[in-house]
Amino acid sequence: MLIGVKKEKDTAEGIARRQAMGQSYRAIVRRQFRKNRMAVWSLRLLYLLLFIALTADFIANERPLYCKIDGETHFPIFKQYAVSLGLSSWEARFFQKGWREHDYDKVIWAPIPYSATTIDRRNNNYKAPGSEQDVDSARFRHWLGTDQLGRDVAAGMISGTRIAMLVGVVSMSIAALIGIFFGALAGYFGDDRFQASRIGLVLNILGILASIFYGFTARAYAFSEGTFSVELLKSLGITVAIMALMNLLARALKRIPSLGKPVTLPLDIMVMRLIEVISSIPGLLLVLSIVAVIEHSSIFSVMAIIGLIRWTGIARFIRAELLRIRSLEYIEAAQALGFSEWRIIFRHAIPNALTPVLITIAFGVASAILLEAFLSFLSVGVPPEQVTWGSLLRLARSQASAWWLAVFPGFAIFITVTIFNLLGEGLTDALDPRLRN
Repeated sequence: MLIGVKKEKDTAEGIARRQAMGQSYRAIVRRQFRKNRMAVWSLRLLYLLLFIALTADFIANERPLYCKIDGETHFPIFKQYAVSLGLSSWEARFFQKGWREHDYDKVIWAPIPYSATTIDRRNNNYKAPGSEQDVDSARFRHWLGTDQLGRDVAAGMISGTRIAMLVGVVSMSIAALIGIFFGALAGYFGDDRFQASRIGLVLNILGILASIFYGFTARAYAFSEGTFSVELLKSLGITVAIMALMNLLARALKRIPSLGKPVTLPLDIMVMRLIEVISSIPGLLLVLSIVAVIEHSSIFSVMAIIGLIRWTGIARFIRAELLRIRSLEYIEAAQALGFSEWRIIFRHAIPNALTPVLITIAFGVASAILLEAFLSFLSVGVPPEQVTWGSLLRLARSQASAWWLAVFPGFAIFITVTIFNLLGEGLTDALDPRLRN
């Protein structure tokens, strides 16, 4: 009997079980995730895409990484960052000549010595990757071909990688913030647990209306003439200031008995009806309608729009989790200790309800990248000079023989969407308690 017990303890399954008993939840999830090889390789490819997106200016750029002219050392890419921030300016000689026309003492070019918008007039009119090209040396060859204007497709692919990662991360970050906030309110408070004073309710409604008017409607001209991202931050600042002022005023006035009488709000019904209204409208139709209103759209406006319509799924998941969590013992203990409801929500309830949200975000990033590529393909919402995977696919329509304009960006979209879908499936398996030993 003892021998049988000893053999049981020495088996791999017994050792794994004893190790799992001493591991944290994060370590268990990581161990389960590593069992899915497709998800692990997808994560590695995602790291590669993120690296390309972060270092895109150093991979594909018409400016040298380093150069020495007339004994002076220059780092043009870092210089361009300072110029874009208004901290420096270019000398006249860099405007008078192209970067390849200078007499360099020393020069180090980027691996792809072209920017996404660089026009090579000697190799325009769709040069194929393997065709003969008019270049000074193999160093300046267009390895993935060119488009009709002579723009390098490889540089466009690098630019498209940055745009795709930026759209996926930023848009889903916006969607996650909105979805977690509304879903947490609906799930934790339900229909009978949220109470607000009469004056607080009235002033918050007035604050929302004032924020819409002063933050967005009255600033429509600024949105059309200025930079969308900057103007959006200003509008959000105005909204925060108005809402903070209204809540401070409500806190002072609710001491009056008639104004401070509590009113119960059915938050769950209100949030769910809002989700149903947004979900009933086709997402693409809603995006096209909003983009049509914006006169000078940019890639940042596309990110904001995608984030504003993709939060409903996240809100549903976190609402369902908080409906379960709000009745658990540790929530009741926090309430018995006198913690405020908002502290319980943000410090205890939401961190323990994020498991399904991570899976939803992984699938949502893939959906956002696909939607941005589709909008770029239709030339809607994205500036014409912005090179993305979708815009490269659009160029392939005008020239059926330019196969490289369809194959390379199409394959990149397929790989990226598949990566995030496999990551979502891997997270689903890793976070499923039924699959653990």
